[in-house]
Amino acid sequence: MVVCGDDGLAHRLAAELRVVYGEQVTLVVPSAGGGEVRRPVVGRARAASAALLDRVSAAVNRSGDNGERAGDERVLEAAEPAEDVLAEAGVDRAAALALVYDDDETNIRAALTARRLNPRLRLVLRLYNRNLGQHIEELLDQAAALATGVAPAVGFDPSTTVLSDADTVAPALAATAVAGTSKVVQTDGLLLRAVERQPPRPGQVADPGLATLALLSETSNDPAGTDGSEDSGDQGPQLLPDAEAVAAATGRGTVVLEQVAYSGPSPAGRAAVPFASLFSRRLRWSLAGVVACVAALAVALSVVSDDPPLHSTYVTLLNLFAINDPALDASVGQQILQLLTSLMGLLLLPVLLAAVLEALGTFRTTSALRKPPRGLSRHVVLLGLGKIGTRVLIRLHELNIPVVCVESDPEARGMATARRLRVPVVLGDATQDGTLDSAKIRRAHALLALTSSDTTNLEAALVARSGRAGLRVVLRLYDDDFAAAVYRTLRAAYPGALTRSRSVSHLAAPAFAGAMMGRQILGAIPVERRVLLFAAVEVAGHPQLEGRTIGEAFRAGAWRVLALDTASPGERRDDLAADPPSEEPAEPSGLVWDLPDSYVLRREDRVVLAATRRGLADLLGRRRARPRAEV
Repeated sequence: MVVCGDDGLAHRLAAELRVVYGEQVTLVVPSAGGGEVRRPVVGRARAASAALLDRVSAAVNRSGDNGERAGDERVLEAAEPAEDVLAEAGVDRAAALALVYDDDETNIRAALTARRLNPRLRLVLRLYNRNLGQHIEELLDQAAALATGVAPAVGFDPSTTVLSDADTVAPALAATAVAGTSKVVQTDGLLLRAVERQPPRPGQVADPGLATLALLSETSNDPAGTDGSEDSGDQGPQLLPDAEAVAAATGRGTVVLEQVAYSGPSPAGRAAVPFASLFSRRLRWSLAGVVACVAALAVALSVVSDDPPLHSTYVTLLNLFAINDPALDASVGQQILQLLTSLMGLLLLPVLLAAVLEALGTFRTTSALRKPPRGLSRHVVLLGLGKIGTRVLIRLHELNIPVVCVESDPEARGMATARRLRVPVVLGDATQDGTLDSAKIRRAHALLALTSSDTTNLEAALVARSGRAGLRVVLRLYDDDFAAAVYRTLRAAYPGALTRSRSVSHLAAPAFAGAMMGRQILGAIPVERRVLLFAAVEVAGHPQLEGRTIGEAFRAGAWRVLALDTASPGERRDDLAADPPSEEPAEPSGLVWDLPDSYVLRREDRVVLAATRRGLADLLGRRRARPRAEV
């Protein structure tokens, strides 16, 4: 695997490939001095990269994933990914190449060069522009098909994947705001999370969720969230246990798979203007009072004049609008009712004028920014409408979660999206007094601070916590060490509140690594010191699956079938983990999760399964001999 980049995402991606997937990685980064193009040299480009790789490798190598060890790594230094740099990195014989530079043009230029050097190379590009990314995918896949002589219509496997760090981190950030965790996997428009559950009490039946993924180690009750002492003799978590192991493991926690859902109030309709927004509550009560008075006057006139109710109502309306003749020859009761009705007509005029002005104002501002409704509660306050905040806003809106955005720049990237989705926006600096109060922060469910400034995010979180100590807070922080320090301090200061500090590179790296492994990889979820992979696999060509029932295909500790893709082979999406190209809500998922054990897997089926690294390698035939050091 070859990774080329100029920021923290490249280093994190290299560590993910080495440690989680056990791959050999060549990392190409700019030289420490910058500027001139230097011949690539073997070595570590930055001290931060070395520390990151060492920390992640040490955490996993202490127990490994069923015996797998981290892969080898070398670092090359070069100012840009020119043709000679890519050749030196071994692109011509590599399995995959990731181009994660912050500049789209640099990534595209290097991708075109790499495709010429190795037509069979799997390419992963980092681009923010979705439309451009779709065209680049088609162009590079077509070039690969012509170079290899395999036509796309004959079953050519697309080998180019364009991702955006903004798109890849949006599901994890949205899930953190809703469910309090970023251990999520996105598949076919669904968000799935891995939840750790404590052992059930005597007489209590545990909910298995969609599936039981693992049995936690006996020392998993560490307050820091990691497994306990290494000297306790515990063998660690048991991945993908069978029913007998789950039943026998009394007193041990479990990790179950659940779908991320939101139980709070749903936002208002998206297209039509609701009646509640057309007229204010005070105006609606005023109109109701006028209607009640007119009805009472009509009933009174019917009693006094002995006229039918319909005729009395007609006469009352004539008197209300002052177009009836004076009741000079009528009884005293009728004359009094006519005077009262005329007075009611005078009071009705300002009410009608207010209704017309409010209705015109509502229709005029449907394309403008909305203000938070007065009774809004249990919502998410989203701070920052940049490229990350915009993607998270779309994801929260698709999950029908009410959102209030706070943005200081009226020309921010996501302002147009907020107007289109009719999401309330508060313009102002979140660190100033009153701004978060305008967003109803005291009644909010969570705060997502996603601006590009770490200090702004931290200050906004502290301001919000000062008003409500138990508020769920999610911070976007660039530096991993700073994020860890902030998390520990906020957790110590507010032990009863949920705090999460997230780095964009930390959240995006698993998606990029999964794309480099192939589009069948949907994601990875850590379980203590081990890793579970989720993949979409075609049943055809796998004797361990084809012709077997769900129960027979299950191999404890290796893999487990979770869902079946019911879409026909010609209508299936190539990448279940990717979002649809448009920003409209995705169609309902075509995956069936409650499969009976007696279902027989057919050759044309595609399934979603959970597997260990070794189990997936055995299933896909990717295992290769690797020298082991003598111990």
